Amino acid sequence: MGTHVIKMPDIGEGIAEVELSVWHVKVGDLVVEDQVLADVMTDKAMVDIPSPVHGRVISLGGEPGEVMAVGSILISIEVEGAGNAKDAPAAAEPVKAEPVKAAPAPVVEAKPASVIVETKAAAKPAAAPVAREAGERPLASPAVRKHALDAGIQLRLVHGSGPAGRILHEDLDAYLQQGTAKASTAATPYAERHDEAQIPVIGMRRKIAQRMQDATRRAAHFSYVEEIDVTALEELRVHLNEKHGATRGKLTLLPFIVRAMVVALRDFPQINARYDDEAQVITRLGAVHVGVATQSDVGLMVPVVRHAEARSLWSTAEEIARLATAARNGKASRDELSGSSITLTSLGALGGIVSTPVLNLPEVAIVGVNRMVERPMVIKGQIVVRKMMNLSSSFDHRVVDGMDAAQFIQAIRGLLEQPASLFLE
Repeated sequence: MGTHVIKMPDIGEGIAEVELSVWHVKVGDLVVEDQVLADVMTDKAMVDIPSPVHGRVISLGGEPGEVMAVGSILISIEVEGAGNAKDAPAAAEPVKAEPVKAAPAPVVEAKPASVIVETKAAAKPAAAPVAREAGERPLASPAVRKHALDAGIQLRLVHGSGPAGRILHEDLDAYLQQGTAKASTAATPYAERHDEAQIPVIGMRRKIAQRMQDATRRAAHFSYVEEIDVTALEELRVHLNEKHGATRGKLTLLPFIVRAMVVALRDFPQINARYDDEAQVITRLGAVHVGVATQSDVGLMVPVVRHAEARSLWSTAEEIARLATAARNGKASRDELSGSSITLTSLGALGGIVSTPVLNLPEVAIVGVNRMVERPMVIKGQIVVRKMMNLSSSFDHRVVDGMDAAQFIQAIRGLLEQPASLFLE
């Protein structure tokens, strides 16, 4: 038997260190080739670290949240043959663990396996607390770990109903329901509570916190809000979906807003720009690379619709949908999450009346979309019901003057209120 050492890989872009976000294995686990061992976080994306070999985990090189240098030892695996580390330390003592189980397939949980597990679990409720040692790392996906972190659940106490004991979202829900049921029998709705939950800020949440803090500290933010009558735009959108939705796909409001931004930026090139405040250089871009803020299980991500100026409505809609799916599934690449020149953010139906979005540095503008509502408006002396929507946008006052920002948003307003003008050249 030999030892195969996996070092923290060089992920590129001159990155010297990365954060270890989550382990998917523990000491004693059997792993197979291409199984995901850990997730690491760079400044731009979460990256899976797969196993290049079959073997048994004998040591882990760090703890979740630890920042590790590129080239440092990430994990050591006992393998058949000589391995790649002649002097690597072997496990000094047999690992104290239950009998080793076969490693699960890393990506897809097949339905037949789920059925088998559920049948066996009938004798033991899925929500029953599980006795695991404090250092043991249960099998769970990054999304499940994020769910548990947000809910204040210790994964080692949760029974996993997935293959090889993998913890699923349903297991967390069952565990929470069990706790709620116990609490409801032991306390009244007005009982005092003294419980606390400490949530470590690691992984994507740490990167988001750092970027938001950096943006608000470095840029001189100011926001501008304008309401837009989108009645005609909605009529056009509905008409296009009825006529072409079955063959070209459905359109949301976002492709129209992206198109309006592209057209308006022709007259405001200083807004489609990046500001390097260390070098004191502003780079204005001819290409419009629109970052679309997307909520995922691990936090806010901003995949980029590249060359929006060269896309039709349907091409833009298709790309937004593709990137959003990739981001939510944790499959967006570093290239897809970098290089934007201006950002569009929307909370959809939860968009509220007004917001103050934070800049996505080094960009100098972000356009925020609030929810659409029907309101009575006075038009030519008559009270009529119109569909209204606010744009709440923020700018870097070091680069963008207030007048330019206001005129830019007014240009977008004019294009959206007269949607035929979106396509006039």
